[in-house]
This record gives sequence, structure tokens and C-alpha cells, in this order.
Amino acid sequence: MKFGGTSMAGIERIRSVAARVKREVDAGHQVAVVVSAMAGETDRLVGFCREASSLYDPREYDVVVAAGEQITSGLLAIALQAAGVKARSWLGWQLPIHTDDAFAKARIGTIETAALDASLAAGEVAVIPGFQGVADDTGGGRGRVTTLGRGGSDTSAVAVAAAMKADRCDIYTDVDGVYTTDPRIVPRARKLAKVTYEEMLELASVGAKVLQTRSVGLAMKEQVRVQVLSSFTGEDAPMADTLPGTMIVGEEEIDDVERQLITGIAHDKNEAKITLISVPDKPGAVAAIFAPLAAANINVDMIIQNIAHNHGSTDVTFTVPSADLARSLEALNQGRDAIGFSELVHDTRVAKISVVGVGMRSHAGVASTMFTTLGARGINIQAISTSEIKVSVLIDEDETELAVRVLHTAYGLDAEAA
Repeated sequence: MKFGGTSMAGIERIRSVAARVKREVDAGHQVAVVVSAMAGETDRLVGFCREASSLYDPREYDVVVAAGEQITSGLLAIALQAAGVKARSWLGWQLPIHTDDAFAKARIGTIETAALDASLAAGEVAVIPGFQGVADDTGGGRGRVTTLGRGGSDTSAVAVAAAMKADRCDIYTDVDGVYTTDPRIVPRARKLAKVTYEEMLELASVGAKVLQTRSVGLAMKEQVRVQVLSSFTGEDAPMADTLPGTMIVGEEEIDDVERQLITGIAHDKNEAKITLISVPDKPGAVAAIFAPLAAANINVDMIIQNIAHNHGSTDVTFTVPSADLARSLEALNQGRDAIGFSELVHDTRVAKISVVGVGMRSHAGVASTMFTTLGARGINIQAISTSEIKVSVLIDEDETELAVRVLHTAYGLDAEAA
């Protein structure tokens, strides 16, 4: 069971989480719980680090920000004990959860489960802080606390579930499942009973905020069945085994009868568009653009190389996360001589709209429906990218909500009653 920051935001909510865990224990389940820091706490701790020094040591940053989850793991263990449940907290270094030494964005290597298995066999609930581990022996940071990057508690939960060979990983959050799109934009959005790992991976990567991308990738690799549930249902809500959340599973678990052509529509306003004008149209020109961005660890998403101009040059347009725009512009301007562009233009008032579904593999016309629907409403498409189960377009940010609504209807995703 994994509980996010909103579920752990204060003692009353932690007591409510303890009651939920107790119900699972009373039903005869062995339970491990992964917790996030209280809502807003990690931001507060990050702020302290930045105030102390803008050039902080990432190793000490991890010591500070890992404290948020340490506090909630101890508090939940106390609340469970007060409710009559045997429980103890296990910090990342106590299990241990081994990671590499990429501080502030570490990746999990292995998790030792001997102590955890013994604790569960003795009837204890194991409460584990998410987001943290300990650097392994391979690098220079051996034995130091590491953190997994923002949203890392979902990854911790899936990794622990995989290591324990758990039946299921229940992720409790502030939504009660995965919807065909954001219900705040489209009231007729439907909750999905099952979604494949691949679809969830695509939805998470293109703006659906339900689960962190890394956690879905890990679940897919380790074949961990993940259920998304709300922790804000009443005390008398049904057990998680019967609660209608969303199961994220392998494709073989979804019958063809249940499968829709399109599973969901995601939107992401955290995109920035960059256009380099008059780039030399010659071999190696594109590499000269993207090599410095890769060196700066900036993810480039959509890429368009426009028609060549008469004078042997072309325009190249691509998108980066909004948060990386300033660093992208700096990297490109520093490499201006090597790239050879005449002008650099950028635009943050754009949004990416994506339609996702494994049904696309065997059905034609998905992209055509998207382009026709948007065109009919006068929405201009600035860029397009595709994968086997996804079509994404870049549009003006002001038209995001309209685009999501009309596409939701066009693909037959609207529920019968709002």
C-alpha cells in the first residue's frame, strides 16, 4: 500500500491511513506500506537548501529532503501501534534499498528483503519511507542517503512490491482511478477499470498526473500489478479488493471485449517550443543541435525539420519541458557557431494533446480523426509526433480545453450521463 503526500498531510489523515491499513491486516493480509512526505513538506525542505546555498552539495540535499518521508513513516508506525497493530518503520538504509550514487535523482538497483520478510512473517506491518535509498558500493558516495527524484515514492512502492513478490501494489492518491481524460475539463470522462502498462506509460509521459513515469516503467518490467485508488473515501468504503479503482496490468489481462480503440486523452501545458531559423541543410547539422541539449540532460520531445530554403538552409522546430527552456536557450546560444542558425525563436504558450490506446495498432484512421476534429474547430496544429500507440499534437495553449473536449467526444469516450 502506498500513500501520497495529500493522504499523509497531518495527524488526522495519518490516523485515517492507519485505519485503512488495519482493515487490510484484519482481513489476513501481510502488508508493507510506503509513504510520501506530508503535502508541501518536500518543497519546504528544498527551499531551505536553496536558501542555504544556490550551489548546494547534492549529497547533503538528499540528507535534508529525505527527512520528510522519515517523519511520516515514524508517525504512521506510531498511529498503527496506537490502533493495536504491530508495526515498525524501516528506513531506506535499514532494509537496505540499494541505489546508484546519482544524488537527487538516484535509480534503484536492488532491495534486500530478508529483514522485511521476517518482519512480515512475525505479523508486523512494515512502514517504509518512499523516495529514499542508500548509495551502493560502486561509486564514491557509498553508504550515503540518496533520493530518487520528485515523485519517487511511486517508484519506491513498485520496487518494494517487486522485491517482495507482492500480489499487488495499491497506490492511494487524491483521485480514485485513471480516467479517459481530466474530469475537471470533461465532466463526462469515464473511470477505466483496467489500463495496460504501455498505455499508462504513454499517458504518464504526456501529461496524465496520476502516476510517475518511472514507476509505471518499473511495474511493466517487473510485471507488478498496480491499482490506483483514492484515500479520500469514507471509513465505511469497501475493501481495496472490491474497490473499483483502476488496475494497471499486462495486455493479456484485458479481453478484446473490454478494449476501446482509444483509452485516454492527455494534455500537458508544461511544454516550450523552440525554432532555429536557417540551419545549414547538411549532414550532421541536426546532431549539432541536439548534442549540447543531451549533454545538459534536457529531454527533447517533438521534432520537425521544415522544408529546405533555396539557399541551402532549413528551419528546425522542437519542444522541451518549460522548466528546461532557459537552460536549452543557453546551451543553444553557446553552440551557435557550431550549429550555424541565424535566429532562435521560442514560445511557451503551447500545449501538447495526446490520444493513447493499444487499439491503434490494429485500426487505421486514428490520426485522421484527430486532425479532422481539430481542423473543424479551427484549432491549428503546430507539430505532430507519434508512437505505436500514441498520437500527439502541439497546439496553442488557449485551445487546450476545447481540444480535449472535442476529441473526447470524437473518439466516443463520453460517459452516458455526466
